[in-house]
Amino acid sequence: MSRFSHFAAIDWSGAQGPRQRGIAVAICAADPVSGPALVRPGYIWSRQDVLDWLLHEMPPATLVGLDLGPSLPFADKGAFFPGWDRSPPDARSLWALVEEICADDPHLGAGSFVDHPEAARHFRRHGGREGDLFGGGRGRLRVTELAQQAQGLNPYSNLNLVGAAQVGKSSLTGMRVLHRVQQHVPIWPFDADPGTGSLIVEIYTSLAALAAGKRKGQTKILGPELDGCLARFACPPHVPLDGPYSDHATDALLSAAWLRLVHDRPMLWKPSGLTADLARTEGWTFGVN
Repeated sequence: MSRFSHFAAIDWSGAQGPRQRGIAVAICAADPVSGPALVRPGYIWSRQDVLDWLLHEMPPATLVGLDLGPSLPFADKGAFFPGWDRSPPDARSLWALVEEICADDPHLGAGSFVDHPEAARHFRRHGGREGDLFGGGRGRLRVTELAQQAQGLNPYSNLNLVGAAQVGKSSLTGMRVLHRVQQHVPIWPFDADPGTGSLIVEIYTSLAALAAGKRKGQTKILGPELDGCLARFACPPHVPLDGPYSDHATDALLSAAWLRLVHDRPMLWKPSGLTADLARTEGWTFGVN
C-alpha cells in the first residue's frame, strides 16, 4: 500500500498578470480504480491560489509534482552566478534571494530579479538582451537536465527567458512559492522524504507523455487521446471537462496518473547522478534516472 493518499500534478506558468491560463492542477487518489480529475475545472488560477491550495486545501499525504525548475545551474561553474558576491551557496538561499529582490513584484512575479543588474548578466532576455555571462547557445544546464537529454527529452536552460519553450520565468516565480511553502511541506531532494505527510517533487510533464507512448518532440496530449494514454498506465479514464481542453490540463491530468504509477520505484528516489551537493544546490527531476 502506498504511503501517499493522493497524487497531484501542477502545470506552472511564469507569465505576467494576476491570473494564469497556463496553470492547471490535477489530482488522483491512490485507489487505482480512480481516474485523474482537474482541481477547480474551468477556474483560472493565480500563483497565490496554488500556494494557498498547497498550504491549506491539498489532501494530507499528497505527492505533488511541480512542473518547474526549482533551481538554476550550479555544478558546471561552482556557483549560480559566478562573479556576483551575492551568489547564493544553495537552493534555499537562492529562493530567499529571489523573494527578497522581488518582494514588491505583484502576483508572485519575478521581474525585479530578471532586471537586477547583476542577475541580468546571466539571463537571455527578450529584445536581444543576452547577458554577457549567459554563455551562448542553449545556455547552462543543470546536471539533471543533462540526464534528461540522455533520456530523449529536450530541456531548456532555466537561464533562458526567450521563446515559447523557455522555462526560466516559471522557475523564478516557482522559487517564490517554494520559499513560502518549504516550512510546511518538504521538497525533495532538498529534503529527504520524511515517510509521512505530503511531499513536493519537480516533474517534467514530457516524461509522462513519453511513458504513455508519445514520441520525442511530440509530447503534447490532445483531449481525445488522453484516455488512451491513461490506459497505458492501467489508469481509468479522467473526469471529463465541460469546456475545451488545453495542453496544460492534459499535461497535468496525465502527470498525476504517471506519478501514481511510478512513485514506488526505488530507483527513481536514488538516481545514479544525484549527489549530496546536487541535492543541496541544483535539485533533481523526479523520474530522471
